[in-house]
Amino acid sequence: MLSVPESTYTSNPLSLLPALQNYVSRLPLNQFEQSDWAALHMDLTSYLADALIHLHGVRWVVAEDPSSPRGYRYVIETANSEASAKRVDPADVVMVEFRNLPIEVVRMMASAELSLGLSSSAGEGE
Repeated sequence: MLSVPESTYTSNPLSLLPALQNYVSRLPLNQFEQSDWAALHMDLTSYLADALIHLHGVRWVVAEDPSSPRGYRYVIETANSEASAKRVDPADVVMVEFRNLPIEVVRMMASAELSLGLSSSAGEGE
């Protein structure tokens, strides 16, 4: 759909970023209905999780969540030892991005990486 060959995406998920950002930037968000937001949320959540899996070896896990109707939720987790593994719900990362329009796919990716301890914040390590 975004004219990035599957083989290019598979070898480097970041290759989709420019096309995905262009797509998102052209969307008429002010005309979106609930179903449009839900579809975009699912698309961005899927990309974010898949890219992090390919780039950093994170994995899907089931986390207990008493506030959820099911009592659990799916999150992605770093592959570190269980004691030091970090988790983030990619759906939550996307929702935060929706509250900070315009949507910036790179910012969304960086936020997830920072939450998982996969990148350093500005000025860290200097």
